[in-house]
Amino acid sequence: MTSQEAKAEPVKVYGAFTLLDDRIKRALIKRGFLRPTEPQEKAIPLILQGKNVLLIAPTGTGKTEAAILPVFHHFLNIRDKEDLSPGIYILYITPLRALNRDLLDRLLWWGKELEISIAVRHGDTEARERTNQARNPPNMLITTPETLQAILSGRIMRSHLSKVRWVIVDEIHELAEDKRGSQLVLALERLRYIKELNGEDGDFQRIGLSATIGSPEEVAHFLAGTNRDIEVVKVPVARLMRLKVVCPSYTPDDVELSTKLFTHPEVVARLRLIRELVEKHRSVLIFVNTRAIAEVLSSRFHVWDMDFPIGVHHGSLAKPSRIMAERGIKEGRLKALIATSSLELGIDIGHVDLVIQYMSPRQVTRLVQRVGRSGHRIGRIAKGIVITADEDDTLEAMVICRKALNEELEPIKIPEKPLDVLTHQIVALLMLRSRWKFDEVLNLYKHAYPYRNLRKEDLVFVLRYMHSRYPRLAWISEKDEVILKPRNRSFYKYFFEELSMIPDEKHYLVIDKTTGTPIGLLDEAFVAEYGEVGIKFVFRGSLWVIKEIAGDKIYVVPTKDPTGAIPSWVGEEIPVPFDVSKEVGLIKRIVAEKISSGISLNEVVEDLSKTYPIDKDSLLRALYPVKEQIECGFPVPSDNTVLIESWENLIIVHVHLGLLGNRALGKIIAELLTSKLGATIGVQQDAYRIVFQLPTRISAKEVQEILYKLSNYTKEELYNLIRNAAIRSGMFKRRIIHVARRFGALSKSVSFADISLRKLVDMFEGTPIFEEAMKEFLSKDIDLKPVEWLLA
Repeated sequence: MTSQEAKAEPVKVYGAFTLLDDRIKRALIKRGFLRPTEPQEKAIPLILQGKNVLLIAPTGTGKTEAAILPVFHHFLNIRDKEDLSPGIYILYITPLRALNRDLLDRLLWWGKELEISIAVRHGDTEARERTNQARNPPNMLITTPETLQAILSGRIMRSHLSKVRWVIVDEIHELAEDKRGSQLVLALERLRYIKELNGEDGDFQRIGLSATIGSPEEVAHFLAGTNRDIEVVKVPVARLMRLKVVCPSYTPDDVELSTKLFTHPEVVARLRLIRELVEKHRSVLIFVNTRAIAEVLSSRFHVWDMDFPIGVHHGSLAKPSRIMAERGIKEGRLKALIATSSLELGIDIGHVDLVIQYMSPRQVTRLVQRVGRSGHRIGRIAKGIVITADEDDTLEAMVICRKALNEELEPIKIPEKPLDVLTHQIVALLMLRSRWKFDEVLNLYKHAYPYRNLRKEDLVFVLRYMHSRYPRLAWISEKDEVILKPRNRSFYKYFFEELSMIPDEKHYLVIDKTTGTPIGLLDEAFVAEYGEVGIKFVFRGSLWVIKEIAGDKIYVVPTKDPTGAIPSWVGEEIPVPFDVSKEVGLIKRIVAEKISSGISLNEVVEDLSKTYPIDKDSLLRALYPVKEQIECGFPVPSDNTVLIESWENLIIVHVHLGLLGNRALGKIIAELLTSKLGATIGVQQDAYRIVFQLPTRISAKEVQEILYKLSNYTKEELYNLIRNAAIRSGMFKRRIIHVARRFGALSKSVSFADISLRKLVDMFEGTPIFEEAMKEFLSKDIDLKPVEWLLA
């Protein structure tokens, strides 16, 4: 049927859908979509006008169609008017290689209906399909950031991609904070250059799709790059969300059941509440913060009732197990699924009635995205219940819920001109053209938002390293300011081996030294921070002491003394932000002041429950310790009160700086104590306290004096202190190994235990590898800003 015949038929769609090509209108009617959703109503007209658009909306509100339908409209109109040469005109980039099957089916349906060819390309695409795409390019290609890098390096696919007029980036919030995103936006600048090189109109329309995020303008600039306009379409999520915090207390029945389940009555109370909620709903997602908790929770339910229809889903499970869990809940065989962040992105699991967050989600954005998985039908309310474990957990969760309902989300932190990514993308340019001027590279890549502040000295710093290393990644002449492609195979080997910016995280086998029995696996993040001989940790419900680390094996012996023992899952934990921790401290201060002035705890609870979405009994129990401290005449740590305690060889500093702020302060104090005592200090921390394990007893007053001394330090002196602390820390060692692997300077097989930190520092100090690793440590592992705020 022609476009003219289609116009003769009455087509009954409404709103922004009336602006679309009649073939699309007919397909909408066939699909049963007559009225656009709010994101579609707002975004479609802007995309039709040719504007760059960032669309931020909750999951399940038709974001994909909001982006793709106006693009298809333009493509159909151009195809009607022009004899299009073979090529890829629409590029759809997703961070997920295992693309949501539901999304793919929808896109393929639209393609079939509108006679637009669509293909998928990723690392697992078969050779026959790759050959077919080179010979007969699809109109639209769906791919990942890494695969885009690979196909841009090939002459034939590069020629096809030079036709691109529209680029859609899905789940852009997942990429913006990550080096994968920095790599992608440099690739888009390279694509723009390739288009110009092939005589095509240089730029293309950019459309980003995002879940609810903080700092949307920053993400918009990230997508558009410098000197390009972009419109932000934001659909509020809070009005479609109901949240509640509950910390259940245990009953006599829970005490009895706890012996059967081999756990504590408090845990049974939480399991009981989860079970009651699951039985009242058709389909429930239970989010946890770590894989260890997911496994423990799942095993407790199955000990309780083998037939209880609950599954588990996390990144360490084999792919068939994950697919089975996804299908189980979608098809109704399972009523609930326990999941980590593996289910935050748009994996299709059908309709979800309720989201349970087990223990505080730690961050506002994470809670909003998780609860957004429920109420997926358009206009439905998303329901979330946070089940907490203790007082800090409860106060933290209620602060996060209040912030979520007020859309006070954490700002996105975009990496600032990452040098490992820049090195890889300079090699990509040399594969395109064997000779470049310094200024050409600088001017091209400064269009990418993460590199807007790239200076010539930054570029030269990287180029000198590329020239001086063996084998070379570039020849340079500083006098002529020219970069030349080297003649060695390692150049290509480096490019293809380092396509992925996702760090290779190793796991360490834990072995009971007394029996030689393997116990399980520890994450690299835990080993980096705490993996030292003599450290006590909790693992698989038992206490252990590290006796020896050899390669990728950790030998341990059991212990009964829990003092200073670290939970083995802390390496996976999500950092609690400073402003959440600070508000928890503010609540404690307000409660302490009111109780001191004679107001009853019940009145305080009544007042706070108007601001925070929390069960009153749970709040009463969470605040009871504050009441007890006041009645005993003890000070209460808060947002403006630091409490220092000493007990045996431990010093505990109660301070509300968030996890990364407390880690920074802990490392600074430990650095000064190490200088004073001449011995290594053990440090562990959470968002509300820092614990120092000392070789000898010291008084709380000595630590107080250190804090007073620090208040006179300049910003630069604090920075130097933390840098000195970093180059002796396992966390920095982990960063420098990851960065060196991305530079191709260390083999991926090199284990954390194979090489000393001192040797790594000697090898890489003064190079971009060292500076990039330090930048990662300072931006991801610690946060100096809360420390500066405290000491000001």
